[in-house]
Amino acid sequence: MRATLDALNHRFDSALSEPDDLGGDTSFLESLASRRSHRRFKPEAPSLDLLKMLSAVALSAPSKSDLQARDIVIVTDAEKRRRIATDVVGQAWLENAPVILVFLGNNKRQRQIHQWRDKPFENDHLDAFFNPAVDAGIAMQAFVDAAESIGLGCCPISGIRNNCPLVNELLDLPDHVFPVVGLGVGWPSEAGHISARLPLEATVHVDTFSDDNIEELVTAYDDRRYAIHHPDAQRQEARFGRVEKYTWSEDKARQYASPERADFGAYILSKGFKLE
Repeated sequence: MRATLDALNHRFDSALSEPDDLGGDTSFLESLASRRSHRRFKPEAPSLDLLKMLSAVALSAPSKSDLQARDIVIVTDAEKRRRIATDVVGQAWLENAPVILVFLGNNKRQRQIHQWRDKPFENDHLDAFFNPAVDAGIAMQAFVDAAESIGLGCCPISGIRNNCPLVNELLDLPDHVFPVVGLGVGWPSEAGHISARLPLEATVHVDTFSDDNIEELVTAYDDRRYAIHHPDAQRQEARFGRVEKYTWSEDKARQYASPERADFGAYILSKGFKLE
């Protein structure tokens, strides 16, 4: 348990102590507390049998009302992986990932069931999109947990939504099926590092939400994270210049100062969803 607490206290700059009611094997807690994203992999790919088993574990995760409105595409084809890495995501590290998974929201299956059972589909509104999207995210996290428990490394890829029409083409997605998140998977070639997170005072609330001291908490987090690790590259230098102290909040402000995936809503509408 000491290793779990050490990892959490390092990540959150907290002073968590062992709960009195904690029992059982805590080794899985330790793996979650100390997890890290991996973007550098050994060349050998995990077997398709292993990936299918991990997918089965992932799809054992909770699903809204047991609708099971999420699917997984295991992309092993080298040309499709290259197109996803270069033409969809646009991140160089992904070109060397031996496997890419794409987690899909699937509302088509529910609509098919209504046709087969001759029942009206009376929930053609935002929930029909939202539930599959959440289900896919839950499945992705379950896959990460399972994969990392046996030594694989993973990195989620929101950039899979950068070019949804091309993802549609590459994966042959029908109406009411859409990409939610990608995942680079492989055997890691280096250890990686534990990323510092916002303090628990900013993100964990009891009974009511409060952000009364959020600016002070984020500023303190910026300082702590900068002292641990900060990137040399700075977003949009031509537009915003280069600052001496490039913090987490500066990076996030620059990231969302320009449109990202502004066409995603239109894409979802084109897939047959109603977002009212």
